[in-house]
Amino acid sequence: MRKAKITLRDVAAKAGVSPSAVSRAFTDGASVSPAMRARVEAAAAALGYRPNALASSLTTGRSKLIGLVANNFQNPVFLEIFDQFTRGLQQMGLRPLLVNLSDVSDIEQAAAMLRQYSVDGVVVASSTLPAGLVEQFYEEGVPVVHAFGRHDPQARVNVVGIDNHAAGRLAGETLIARGYREIGFLGGPEGATSTQDRLAGFRAALAEAGLSCRARFVPAYRFEAGQAAMSAELSAGPAEVYFCGDDILSIGAMAAIGAAGLRCPDDIGILGLNDMAMAAWPNIRLTTIAQPIEAIVGAALALVVRLSEYPSPQAEAQMFPCHLVERASLRPLTP
Repeated sequence: MRKAKITLRDVAAKAGVSPSAVSRAFTDGASVSPAMRARVEAAAAALGYRPNALASSLTTGRSKLIGLVANNFQNPVFLEIFDQFTRGLQQMGLRPLLVNLSDVSDIEQAAAMLRQYSVDGVVVASSTLPAGLVEQFYEEGVPVVHAFGRHDPQARVNVVGIDNHAAGRLAGETLIARGYREIGFLGGPEGATSTQDRLAGFRAALAEAGLSCRARFVPAYRFEAGQAAMSAELSAGPAEVYFCGDDILSIGAMAAIGAAGLRCPDDIGILGLNDMAMAAWPNIRLTTIAQPIEAIVGAALALVVRLSEYPSPQAEAQMFPCHLVERASLRPLTP
């Protein structure tokens, strides 16, 4: 037989208190004595009662929902990112409200959905911030944190990520140190700030060594895009090595190299960026520039929660350093 649902009134009757006292006992910050709270919790435990989170949000004005907004679900690295986000939120007693902007051209529509659920804050996990999204929330006092975004001191946007210009510079220095001279760049969407900044840093490092590079861009960070771009490079006459703006582009490029009967790094070297889990697979072993995803996600969550409790008019930026992860897709350093 199906058990009857335990209600707040059942707990009140069991504890011998009023329903309002039970409600206060399960409301963060509500005025209730330790003895009363213990009495209510004991009654709730005995009955197997679980407070209704949605009802509690009506009392506190806090939904404990954090909006997670992204637009690149085709890239496997975002599975790792969302795994980190959701586990981090659960550990903080919060829940995610996921918004996929891949097919949403109307930012106002996406923002309206987040407002409908009264999110306490929003984290945008994308290299390029959707235009107008921050303004949708700024006037309402809902904090927005841009994870993996570009820091602009003039913008009123909270950012947690890496310095993509520095990451590009590290890529250039890495290839120069290995003796490469004919160098190419395979980037993501040309309009993405991550592509622009990584290429600018890359070119700056090459220029200091008297070198330059040719650049090719793809419309999305996808395996097929990297594969097609490298196939086009092979047809045109490839460079010695390529810095790809993302690991999934790199893996696509490596697939095209193998399909052409060539070897990596003996014939063509590949350097990625991200250090997603797939990059370490035995059949890939991609040398890449790692961005600290776990640290960035943790900092973004801590920041959005702090700002939801203690709003600040000053935008905050937290930038993390990158480092090279040496595997097998570049020629080794010579002594």
